[in-house]
Amino acid sequence: MRDRSTNYKSIFVLISILVISLPISLVAQTATVKGKVLNNRGNAIELANVAIVGEPGGTTTNEKGSFKLEVPAEKDIILAITYVGFADSRRKMNLKSGETKNIEIKLESTTTNLPGFEVKDEQLRTQSMVRLNPKDANLAPSLTEGVSDIIKTLPGVSSSNEMSSQYSVRGGNFDENLVYVNDIEIYRPFLVNSGQQEGLSFVNSSLVSSLLFSAGGFGVQYGDKMSSVLDVQYKVPSEFGGSFSASLLGAELNFGGTAAQDKFTYLVGARYKTNSYLLNSLETQGEYQPEFMDVQSLFTYKLSDKWDLSFLGYYSHNKYKVVPANRETDFGTFQEVIRFKVYFDGNETDRYDMYQGGITLGYKPAKNTNLKLIVSAFNTNESETYDIQGQYWIGQVETSLGSEEYGEAVQSQGIGTYLLHARNYFKANVVSAEHKGVIIKEKSTLKWGVKYQHQEVDDKLREWEMVDSAGYSLPNPTDTPGNPNPNNPNLEIKDFVSAKNHLVTNRVSAYLSNQWNLKTKDNSEITITAGLRGNYWDYNEEFLLAPRVNFSYKPSKNPNLVFRFASGIYYQTPFYREMRSIEGTLNPNVKSQKSTHFIAGSDYRFNTWNRPFIFTTEVYYKMLDNLIPYYVDNVRIRYLTDQLARGYAAGIDFKIYGEFVKGIDSWMSLSIMQTKEDIYDDFYYDYYNSEGEKIVSGISMDTDVADSTRVEPGLIPRPTDQRVNFSIFFQDYIPNHPYLKMHLRLLFSTGLPFGAPDTERYNHTLRMPDYRRVDIGFSYQFINEGTTFGKGNPFKHFKNMWVSLEVFNLLQIYNTVSYIWIKDINSRQYAVPNYLTPRLLNIKLTAEF
Repeated sequence: MRDRSTNYKSIFVLISILVISLPISLVAQTATVKGKVLNNRGNAIELANVAIVGEPGGTTTNEKGSFKLEVPAEKDIILAITYVGFADSRRKMNLKSGETKNIEIKLESTTTNLPGFEVKDEQLRTQSMVRLNPKDANLAPSLTEGVSDIIKTLPGVSSSNEMSSQYSVRGGNFDENLVYVNDIEIYRPFLVNSGQQEGLSFVNSSLVSSLLFSAGGFGVQYGDKMSSVLDVQYKVPSEFGGSFSASLLGAELNFGGTAAQDKFTYLVGARYKTNSYLLNSLETQGEYQPEFMDVQSLFTYKLSDKWDLSFLGYYSHNKYKVVPANRETDFGTFQEVIRFKVYFDGNETDRYDMYQGGITLGYKPAKNTNLKLIVSAFNTNESETYDIQGQYWIGQVETSLGSEEYGEAVQSQGIGTYLLHARNYFKANVVSAEHKGVIIKEKSTLKWGVKYQHQEVDDKLREWEMVDSAGYSLPNPTDTPGNPNPNNPNLEIKDFVSAKNHLVTNRVSAYLSNQWNLKTKDNSEITITAGLRGNYWDYNEEFLLAPRVNFSYKPSKNPNLVFRFASGIYYQTPFYREMRSIEGTLNPNVKSQKSTHFIAGSDYRFNTWNRPFIFTTEVYYKMLDNLIPYYVDNVRIRYLTDQLARGYAAGIDFKIYGEFVKGIDSWMSLSIMQTKEDIYDDFYYDYYNSEGEKIVSGISMDTDVADSTRVEPGLIPRPTDQRVNFSIFFQDYIPNHPYLKMHLRLLFSTGLPFGAPDTERYNHTLRMPDYRRVDIGFSYQFINEGTTFGKGNPFKHFKNMWVSLEVFNLLQIYNTVSYIWIKDINSRQYAVPNYLTPRLLNIKLTAEF
C-alpha cells in the first residue's frame, strides 16, 4: 500500500514539474527581431506592417520607422514587411532561442509620387500641367470610366451628370476639350444627346501609364481647342501580365507582354458595359437594352537602336435601345407639389460604331533628339431613330397631412399627347498625317510640328415634334367663346427639321516653341517657354496665328515655391457641330472662336505630420471673342450659328494634395468662376402706357398703341456659368490592415443657367438646383505580393486580387440634368425636371496576373 502511494506521489510530482516547466520552455523557444523600415531615400516609414507569413499577429513601425517583434526560434520563418504604396519585402531567417537580430529594410515605391516630388515631374511645376496617378482612376468608384471621374475632381473642372464622361473646364463646353492618346487626337460621338446613350469613353484606365492634364495655358504643341487638354500615354509592357474585372455594370480584360527578344510588345484591352441596372433605376420605366463594347490595342516594334514603330487601334460598338412604358415625376415646392405622369408607346434605337487607328514611326538620331511621323484615321457611323408617343397628365398633389387624399393628385392642370420622331444619320471620316520633333539640351528644349488633316462629313437629319393638349395642336391661338367664326388653324408640327449636308474640308497646322532654363546670380531658377502656332482652314480660307508664352520663377531661398504666369491665344476651328444650325443648315461664314488666356499661379510644397503636401493656386481671366452661342440639353450642345457673341470667363482655383493618410494620396479642390457673353445685335422692347407704366416686355407691338424703349440685354450668363465647384477625392485604409481600403468622391456644384425652349438666349437666366453627390467604395485586397499558395492552387498565378463594394449617390440626392417643357392649351409652360440616378450598389471583382 505504501509503495503504491509512493508511486502516485511520484507521478503527481512529475506532472507538476512538466506543467510548470512547459511555459518556461515555450518562452525559451523564441527570438527577437528588431530593426528599421526606410524608403528608398532613407526616410523612416511609420505604420509599416511587420508580420510572419502564415502566423497570426504582428506589429507596426513607430514614427522613427523602428519595430520589435518576437518570433519563433529554431525554425524557418519568413518575415514580411508591407506598406501601402510600396513593394512588399520578405526576409527568410532561422534564429536561435533567445537570439536578437537587428535588420534594416528599404521598401521600393510602387506608385507615382506626388507631382513635384520626383525629378521627372520637376519640369511640370514650371508648366500649366498636372500629373495624375492612373491607379486612382482604377480604384475610384465610377459609373462611367475612371479617368474622367478623377478629372472631374480637379480644380476648374465641373460636371453635373454622373452618367456622362464629359466635363467642362473654366466656363468652356464639352467640345472645347482636347484628348490625346499616344499623340493621336481622340474624337467623341456626335449624335449622343443624353448620358445614358454615351457608352464607353476612349481612354481605358487599365492601359494607362501616364496622365497629364491642363485646365488652360497649355503649350502650342497641343491643338486647336479653347479650354483644356488631357495627354494620355499607354503602357509599354516589359513582361507578360494583365488584369480582368467584372461588376454589375460590365466587365473588362486587359493583357500585354513581349516577344522577339523584347523587340516586340503588345497591349490589348477589351471592355463590355451594360448599364441596364443603372437605367432601370430612373423614373422612366421600360425595357432598356444597352450594349457598349470596345477593343483597343497598342503594338510596338523596335526596328533598331534608333528606329521604332507603333500602332494604336480602336473599335467601339455602342447600341442603345429603349422601349419606354411609363414615367411619374413629382416636382415643385413643399406647399405646391405637381405630379407629371406619362404613358409611352414606341421605342428608340441609337447606334454608334467608331474606328480609330494610328501608326507612329519614331527616329532618334541622337540621345537628345526624338522625331516622329504619325499617320492616323478616324471613322464614325452613327444613327439616331425613334418614334415615341407620350400621353401625359399633369396635376396638383394634395399636401395637407390631415387630408384623406394626402399624396394623391386632386386637381388636373393639363392633359395631352406629344409625339417625337427622328431619322438622323451621321458619318464622318478624318485622315491626318503629322510630323513632330523635340531636341533637349541642357538649358533649352526645342519642339516643332506640322500636321495635315482631311475631313469628310455626311449628315442626314430629319426630326419633328408634335404637342397636343386636350385635342388641340399647339401652338393654339386664343379664341373667344361663342365666336361664330372660330379660328381653325391647320395642324402644326413643332420643330420640324429636314436637311442633308455633305462637307469636305482640309486643314493645315504647324507649331514651333522653345523653352529656356535660366539661373540668376543667387541660383534662382527661371523658365521661359515661348511658341507660335499657325492654322489654315480651306472652308473659309481662314489663316490664324496664335502666340503662347509661359514663365515660371523658383526662388533659391525657397525652392519649394514656384510662381507661374501663362498667356496665349487659343483658336477653335469648327469641326462640324459648330457649323450646323438648329434648322440643319450650314453657316458658310462661320469663323474660328477665340480665347485669350491670362493665368497666374503658384505651387507650394511642404511637409506636415511628416507627410508631403502640395498647395496650388491659379487665378485666370479668359477673354472670349467670335463666340457661337449655344444651349445645352443634357449632353447635347445646340449651337445658334446665326449669332455671334463676345464674353469672358474669370475665376480662381485652389487645390491641396497630399498624404492626408500616410502612404496614399488624396486631394480637395475649390473653384470660384463666372462666365458671361454678350450676343451681338440682340435686343428687345419694353412697352409703356400713357402713364409711363410698363405693360409688356420682350414682344413686338404697334408703337401707335404704346410707347417703346429698346433694351439691349448686354452680358448674360453662359450655359456653363457654374459659380462654385468643390470636390474631394479621399482614400483611407484600416491601420494594421493596409489591404482594406476606402475611396470617397464628393462633388458639389452650384446650379447651371437654363431657359424655356423657343425663347431668346437672354431669357435663359433661370438656375437649376445645385448638384450634390457622394460616391464611396470599399475594397479588400485578399491576394497581394505577400500571399503564398501551394503548388496546386489555381490562384498562384494571380499577383493581386480584390473585391470592391461601391455605393453611388450615398446621400440619395435627386440631381436635375435637364427639363421637359409641357404646355397646356393656354400656353402655360411647366418645367418638369429630368432627374439623375438614385442610390445604387455595385459589386466588383478585380484581378491582376
